Amino acid sequence: MAFSSLSFANPNPNPISSSFSFSNPNPNLKLLPSILLLSKPCISSSSSFSFFSRRSLWSPSFARPLLAARCSIRPRPAYIPNRIDDPSYVRIFDTTLRDGEQSPGATMTSVEKLAVAKQLARLGVDIIEAGFPASSPDDLDAVRSIAIDVGNNPADESGHVPVICGLARCNKKDIDAAWEAVRHAKRPRVHTFIATSEIHLKYKLRKSQEEVVKIASEMVAYARSLGCEDVEFSPEDAGRSDREFLYHVLEEVIKAGATTVNIPDTVGYTLPSEFGKLIADIKANTRGIENVIISTHCQNDLGLATANTLAGAYAGARQLEVTINGIGERAGNASLEEVVMAIKCRKELVGGLHTGINTKHIVRASKMVVEYTGLHVQPHKAIVGANAFAHESGIHQDGMLKFKGTYEIISPEDIGLARANESGIVLGKLSGRHALRSRLLEFGYDINGKELDDIFKRFKEVAEKKKHVTDDDIEALISDEIFQPQVVWSLGDLQVTCGTLGLSTATVKLITSDGEEKIECSIGTGPVDAAYKAVDNIVQIPVTLQEYSMNAVTEGIDAIATTRVVIRGDDRPTTTNASTGETVQRTFSGSGAGMDIVVSSVRAYISALNKMLGFQDFSAHKVAAGQTSQSSQ
Repeated sequence: MAFSSLSFANPNPNPISSSFSFSNPNPNLKLLPSILLLSKPCISSSSSFSFFSRRSLWSPSFARPLLAARCSIRPRPAYIPNRIDDPSYVRIFDTTLRDGEQSPGATMTSVEKLAVAKQLARLGVDIIEAGFPASSPDDLDAVRSIAIDVGNNPADESGHVPVICGLARCNKKDIDAAWEAVRHAKRPRVHTFIATSEIHLKYKLRKSQEEVVKIASEMVAYARSLGCEDVEFSPEDAGRSDREFLYHVLEEVIKAGATTVNIPDTVGYTLPSEFGKLIADIKANTRGIENVIISTHCQNDLGLATANTLAGAYAGARQLEVTINGIGERAGNASLEEVVMAIKCRKELVGGLHTGINTKHIVRASKMVVEYTGLHVQPHKAIVGANAFAHESGIHQDGMLKFKGTYEIISPEDIGLARANESGIVLGKLSGRHALRSRLLEFGYDINGKELDDIFKRFKEVAEKKKHVTDDDIEALISDEIFQPQVVWSLGDLQVTCGTLGLSTATVKLITSDGEEKIECSIGTGPVDAAYKAVDNIVQIPVTLQEYSMNAVTEGIDAIATTRVVIRGDDRPTTTNASTGETVQRTFSGSGAGMDIVVSSVRAYISALNKMLGFQDFSAHKVAAGQTSQSSQ
């Protein structure tokens, strides 16, 4: 049958919409009956679902043309703390800078956190949980700077300004710190929590249910009394809490003024069917729940965080707490990119939900978090892993050559990943700044001034030694130049002697931020050990090397090597764990890149040291370093 349009009622009505339409811009094209199998393509009272023919989607191996689906784009609804006027809109709450940073070795400096927050704003997240201000003065300062900068300035031409949130335990000291940090933002939020499961009440809090309800309601009311009109409450370990008690706690905090109630699966214990039912039960049995937003926070201990988050959204949650690359304590959190792309790809199966995320910024955000935290993404990671769009099997390659949709449900361009050189430019030793900058723009990096000069200098050094500089080589150089902490020390020169005929020896020249040069020599069990000892002699800060890893960026003997190290200061600095309350020593990661593996290793070590020194006033350290240098001379 040939037709140009068709409208019919949705066989599965819901409160959002009961009808949608199909339209065919080409009356001569026959739309197959199989189209009608779609039950809820884009559920919204104001949206339509369209099918259209595209010449590029024709495949000779099929007996019929392939059809592409397109949903009309809906604007982000105006932000109101306790309600969303578009019932199909889902807020994305990113906690990369708080829960994500609790991953071992993932500590970021204030400058790095601000850069990540700006990228999250460009990505379009609705709420940025910028940290746990009570954990340390550094964290409070970092959250405050994000609130002042990112929390007041539109991220792009859309005018979007995210909510800036600070975490606090249910006590006045934490809430005061959180409010002091976020109150400078246009839309500040305080997020307070207390455990509600029997196992936490008995072994961690040692409190009764009545005591917990009293504390929770009083602290939510206290946060509101400070002038905070947007307060989120989380019953920690809600997934293992008694249902009736959970309903009661939520009712009381809603009465006290909570605008969002977050339901954490704190230890990743529930299955999707259980978690979905938990959200549905809370929605059905909690008095006043219609006056707040229900949120999810799913950990990934059983690898179910994304599935549980989607189940929660389908059951009625309208805020989803996630992190970039799924980083976080233990096995991590629900991954932003997985949750967002699942909603985008399978909209018809999650109730027609949509988000305000600009998915073209996903890859850039992922790479930034990798470089600043030092937590690499496994190659097979969904959406952003190195193998996510790689096809090695002959059968798969054949299908991809005929039509990409055979084995790709997501276009790499949709997440900001350039599959190939769009400009056709091949970079080499004769390439100039303009060509390099053009390639960087294709990667999503708009770099000018000194940053471009520094990258160009490194690029020319590599190009002189390699016949062809690959995209991966350039990405490694970008990471090594841009994604670095505030410079306290930088590598000047390095010379090593090693082998089987004698002790390994290293001579290292470091340059201070003021341009002063320091030189030291040392011996070690190998060239890297000797170089690190020489650096230690200059820096004069006792640290312990906890992790060291290296990999080649590309194939071949002339590949660039990237190194990652994790260090811990022997006597500084410390932070407070939000969940346990214990004081722990921070660890710091650093990365470096170079064609010489020893140079790469030293760059990574200095990067980690700079990050650690960025957490303290290092003026006294600089004086000590100067005195040491004078005595050695």
